[in-house]
Amino acid sequence: MNHKIKKAFRAAFPHTLPIFAGFWFLGLTYGIYMNVSGFSFWYPMLMSITIFAGSIEFVTVNLLLGAFNPLQALAMTLMINARHLFYGIAMLDKFKGMGWKKFYLIFGMCDESFSINYTAEIPEDVDRGWFMFAVTVLNHFYWFFGSTLGGIFGSLLKFDTKGLDFVMTAMFVVIFMEQWMKEEKHASELIGLGISVLCLIIFKAENFMIPSMIGILLLLTGSRRILEKGGEAA
Repeated sequence: MNHKIKKAFRAAFPHTLPIFAGFWFLGLTYGIYMNVSGFSFWYPMLMSITIFAGSIEFVTVNLLLGAFNPLQALAMTLMINARHLFYGIAMLDKFKGMGWKKFYLIFGMCDESFSINYTAEIPEDVDRGWFMFAVTVLNHFYWFFGSTLGGIFGSLLKFDTKGLDFVMTAMFVVIFMEQWMKEEKHASELIGLGISVLCLIIFKAENFMIPSMIGILLLLTGSRRILEKGGEAA
């Protein structure tokens, strides 16, 4: 069993290196942000372990500083992280037979872990469940490490963190390009781009994310047979 786990972590680690770069910078920024907002390093450290959702963790700073309003916090969390509903639907088949690991995989399924676990070509001699588990654990640790470090040393560092959040945007562009190069036909990618642009025009940048995901899900589900006949899984 130990050999199987080590092998899975060795196979997963190279896939997570780009995530480490992004999470380290963003986590560091988050820890510094918490520090300058008046919170001890215990806050970003514990929140990075228990929440592990970068966007809402940044929002939580304002929620903690404002008046106690649990309904607002719940609505805000659902709105910001609603995309994870679609991630869960996409991973239903992949999580079958995972046993107890499935519970942590569900908890730790951030954008980056989903992207790797859904698209990675896992070697035949590596256990699929432990590979996905390793990806999730490593990404979780990267975020925890950066957040805690930023919280501890935030008061000692004096530099402008503006623009660091673009690291994650650049990383997702690279993931998209790798998927594009891997596929011979690009119907699903073009559908995703087309619907996203259309929803961006209609709903504007603040509200286009959820309508885009709903539209992509419905259109890809409806055209699944056509795409599969053309040699591309939806």
